[in-house]
Amino acid sequence: MDGVEVDFEKLIQLQELDNCLRKLSIELSDIPRLIEEVEKKIKADSDHLQKAKERLSLNQKKRRELEAEVKDLKAQVAKYKRQLNEVKTNKEYTSLLKEIQEAQNKIDSLEEEIIKELLVADEIEEEIRSATLHQKNQEEHLRQQIQALNQRKMELEEEKSRFLKLREELIPGISRPQLQLYVSIAKKRGGIALSRVTDEFCSMCQLRIRPQMLNEIRDRSKIHLCESCGRILYFDYSCESKEEESSR
Repeated sequence: MDGVEVDFEKLIQLQELDNCLRKLSIELSDIPRLIEEVEKKIKADSDHLQKAKERLSLNQKKRRELEAEVKDLKAQVAKYKRQLNEVKTNKEYTSLLKEIQEAQNKIDSLEEEIIKELLVADEIEEEIRSATLHQKNQEEHLRQQIQALNQRKMELEEEKSRFLKLREELIPGISRPQLQLYVSIAKKRGGIALSRVTDEFCSMCQLRIRPQMLNEIRDRSKIHLCESCGRILYFDYSCESKEEESSR
């Protein structure tokens, strides 16, 4: 290519390192989203419990208002009953009895409503007990998930640093033109600049390699690009040895 012997082993190592770094970066970039999802679950449980408590508070307020209204009506009934002894005419007496009956009917209606609200309160209190227990158990589990994700993040960052160091150590051993070609192809082909030849085919795009080119690729004397996908073609002797051993 440039008068310099092609070191395919180093290019292959570089590709393997870049593949590992790409996978690590993808997993690392996904961890914040996973942590956010867990935190949303924690918040959802907390919000559910808080809303249940707010409903109970509103329920209690409504019952106090109903009870206060019942108390006022009962006081009014008692006042009307006292007035019965003071009226002078049947008309006034009948009118007071009607007022007493209407007030009593309203009292009965309000007391039924209070009973309904008490039943609702029982349901809400049970919901709060259940939600509190669920939150306690679930939050501990979810916090452990966040801790595990943060631990995984640290491990991935350490692994990424190790691979980056290996890459930095490898780069100087690759000729500049070969490295530039590698980088140029990798940018165009989703980070994959090399393609192993498998059974006379480019493993990335499945193009059949011409016999003459195939022999030159086997010799590793110079760089050949796939006529279809444009990647650097190489023959992996280590894979051939493994295949031969497995076929025995």
